[in-house]
Amino acid sequence: MSPIERAAIDRIADAPILAQTEAWVAVNSGTRNLAGLAAMADLLADAFAVLPGAVALIEPEPVDAVAADGLAEPIGHGRHLHLAVRPEAPVQLLLTGHMDTVYGADHPFQQGRWLPDGTLNAPGAADMKGGLALMLAALRAVEASPLAGRIGYTVLINSDEETGSLSSRALIERVARGKIAALTYEPALPDGTLAGARGGTGNFSLVVQGRSAHAGRNPDEGRNALVAAADLAVRLAAAKTPGLSVNPARIDGGGPNNVVPDMAVLRINFRPHDADAIAAAQAALDAAAAAVAADRDVRVTVHGSFNRPPKPIDAGAARLFELVRSVGADLGIPVSWRATGGVCDGNNIAACGVPVVDTMGARGGAIHSVEEFLIPESLPERAALSALTLLRIAEKGTL
Repeated sequence: MSPIERAAIDRIADAPILAQTEAWVAVNSGTRNLAGLAAMADLLADAFAVLPGAVALIEPEPVDAVAADGLAEPIGHGRHLHLAVRPEAPVQLLLTGHMDTVYGADHPFQQGRWLPDGTLNAPGAADMKGGLALMLAALRAVEASPLAGRIGYTVLINSDEETGSLSSRALIERVARGKIAALTYEPALPDGTLAGARGGTGNFSLVVQGRSAHAGRNPDEGRNALVAAADLAVRLAAAKTPGLSVNPARIDGGGPNNVVPDMAVLRINFRPHDADAIAAAQAALDAAAAAVAADRDVRVTVHGSFNRPPKPIDAGAARLFELVRSVGADLGIPVSWRATGGVCDGNNIAACGVPVVDTMGARGGAIHSVEEFLIPESLPERAALSALTLLRIAEKGTL
């Protein structure tokens, strides 16, 4: 490593990354907790204001969701943090993360605690408040370097990643334009393994409108929406292939035993491995909706989209992964990656043609559960990995 790189690592060693993480996990910022998200956004805005450039809190795009009664209603989201540093620099990078967690204000998991093995069990510790804290430490180390002026970067921290980034998707696509690479701060696995290729995802609500009738006096005059929704679920489950997972997850609807139900909503998730699987899923969705509508004399309305495209490892992504691996080798950190079934904003960034490594955050595990844990020694380790990756891009001017 060069003296410049060693100086950056020394600066990270003195950064209060763990203390910042502990302060942030104490704030509940579940995706639907708008007050908590507002408090978290203010804390992040104050923290990231130490970097050059102006911090802005961007209003979310409008989003509708289908309620249990089949009606589409607007749902609120928090603001998204945006920071642009040296947008005039010839080499532009993107760093992204999210401030929301899966733990709502009424969730029992609200407090952090230290476990006997030295890990921190806390809501959002690994996913991803530890990642946000180490991202900031890495950027502060870069800004103290004489190489900082060679690159510009945008930081985007959204408030809705855990529910699909529906109110920030357009913003992600906008800030990804013109970037040569992106780093996203989802947690790495406990052993440091990164997520490589990812499949995609699509979430849909199929609203079935039938006709009510008396279950004893004139049932044949009714059109049972609940049965039609179940028929849809069975037909769509049959569309599963090795490259496409299908999960009918829930049916809302029904009522008293003596009434033929006239409304039901099927919730379903698709996990396509590639673009061909998306096309197959869409075809199955269209065919099932048309067939059930005709066979059962009901109306089927489809809401939703494939909001996370699959993320393959293309040539640009391979170069970025190799750069991160070489930096890790110089730091004594083994870096490897493997395909995973999960999705994140890295999927959407990659779909914009930007190489991305999307698990540059802390090492940890059991995310989305009350056992979620953060390995604290990974905070300076992963901050150094980010800082040196950025500095080497600055030095070379390319991947």
